[in-house]
Amino acid sequence: MFGRRKKNDSAKDGGAAEQVVDGVAAAEQDDAVESDGAAAPRRINLPPAPRPDGPWDVSEVLGNPADGRVDLGGIFVPGVDGMELRVEVAGDAIVAATVVLGDSAVQLQAFAAPKKEGIWGEVRDEIAAGITQQGGIIDEVQGALGWELRAQVPVPLPDGQTGAQLVRFVGVDGPRWFLRGVISGQGAVRPESAGVLEQIFRDTVVVRGDGPMAPRDPIVLKLPNDAQMVPDGVQTEEQEGSRFGGGMGQLERGPEITEVR
Repeated sequence: MFGRRKKNDSAKDGGAAEQVVDGVAAAEQDDAVESDGAAAPRRINLPPAPRPDGPWDVSEVLGNPADGRVDLGGIFVPGVDGMELRVEVAGDAIVAATVVLGDSAVQLQAFAAPKKEGIWGEVRDEIAAGITQQGGIIDEVQGALGWELRAQVPVPLPDGQTGAQLVRFVGVDGPRWFLRGVISGQGAVRPESAGVLEQIFRDTVVVRGDGPMAPRDPIVLKLPNDAQMVPDGVQTEEQEGSRFGGGMGQLERGPEITEVR
C-alpha cells in the first residue's frame, strides 16, 4: 500500500537518502567547475567491468526475475524479511525505489548509459563536486561494491544549526544502463553493518528495454500490479501471508521531487 512521506523524515525512515539525492541533483546535471571557473578534468569513461556478483541485466537471469523480487518494471528489487519498500517520483513518473531495513536504507535508481562505456566514474566526480560545494566532505574508497563515495553532507538542524549526515553513494555500470544506490542510516555510519543492503543492491535486476534512450535518462518504474494507494496518515494492518514478511506488502510512496538525476 502507498502513503506519502514528508521531507523531514529521519534517516531511520529512509529520509536520509531522499534528502541527499535532492541536494546533489543539480551537480549531476552540470559539468564540475573549479572555484576559478575553469572546467575540472574529466575521467575517461571505460567499458563496463564484469559483474560476476551482480547487479544483473534481465538477460542474465535464469528463470523468472520476479521470483523473490518485487517487479517495478524497470528494476526487480529483491525482497528480504522485515523490509519496507517506497517509491519516489519526478513529475508523474516513478524513477526510484527505496528499501528501508531497520535503521538503514538504500535508494535504488537505474539510468540509461552509452553502449560501450560506463559512467560511474564521471558521476562520482559530479556528486563529489556538488557536495564539496555545499561544504561537505567526500572520501572516495574501494568498498564491498567497488568504488564508492562516503560523504558527510551538511543538513539543517531543527535548532537552526548545521549538522552532517553520513551517506554512501555506490554504483555499477551494466550493458547500456547504470544502477546507483544511496545508502543512509546505520548502513552509512557503520558500513560493516550494511551487508544485507549491499546484497539487495547486488541482486537487483535492471530492465532497460531495447528502445532508444539518451544517456542518463532515468529508467522509469511502475507500481506492482497488486499495489494499493492509501490516504496520507492512514495506518493499515500488515498484510497477512506476505512472502517477505515484516510488512513487505506495505509499500509507501516517497516525497515528490522535481529532479533526481
